[in-house]
Amino acid sequence: MDLRKTFNSDEYNYDKSRPDYPKELFEDIFDYVKLSGNSNVLEIGIGTGQATLPFFNKGCNVTAVELGDKLARYCAQKFSHFDNFSIINSDFIEADLPEKSFDLIYSATAFHWIPKDSGYAKIKSLLKSDGAVALFWNHPFVSNVSDETNLASMAVYKKYRSNDKIPVEFDSIKCKEQINELKQYGFTNIKSKVYKRIRRLTSEEYISLIKTYSDHNALPKELRKAFEKDMKKAIDYVGGVINIYDTIDLYLGKNSL
Repeated sequence: MDLRKTFNSDEYNYDKSRPDYPKELFEDIFDYVKLSGNSNVLEIGIGTGQATLPFFNKGCNVTAVELGDKLARYCAQKFSHFDNFSIINSDFIEADLPEKSFDLIYSATAFHWIPKDSGYAKIKSLLKSDGAVALFWNHPFVSNVSDETNLASMAVYKKYRSNDKIPVEFDSIKCKEQINELKQYGFTNIKSKVYKRIRRLTSEEYISLIKTYSDHNALPKELRKAFEKDMKKAIDYVGGVINIYDTIDLYLGKNSL
């Protein structure tokens, strides 16, 4: 199974349930690369546009590449009132895009699905000589042993997915690895930043969220249904709300010839 395609199963729930990104993150991107109404930006893996609106608000010309046909159609309609938007339903590596034409290429919790060698090579071929790349991810964590809502969810995960690795909260070592990766592929003036937040979701909201996860959707249907039922019951037992500890990490780099 191509796990990338599981995101395409329910575009409406994906848009409703997936979180957006901190305002500060976009402010840091805009401080790093000066964008205007004449700027061309490319988003890799737009999903349903959780990271797209700030670039429209800057007046940028936004091109997006999205593998899922349902997601691509959804975004085409969602952002149809912007005349500076175009979307390509394609794998990023295979997408027909003009070389040396983008001021910024960015990807929100999606670039890990792209093969590194071909992915970075294509980014560099598409960026202008002074263009920039922005890669960022959201890492949700629900295994905080000091949080009773997390202990409740952990018991359900252990019951149904006992073979999974023990979840570990994101740490700064991963930042160093990503910075080194950008250096390896020839980017310069690299900057990084980490943001923290806590989301509080009702049991219904959390079930809707996990339905957007590729590993959850890869489970057999009956197992998924039982998992969701027990998860809701466990969260409701401890008050009906679960705390999600998010770490969002941002990486910025300049193209170099």
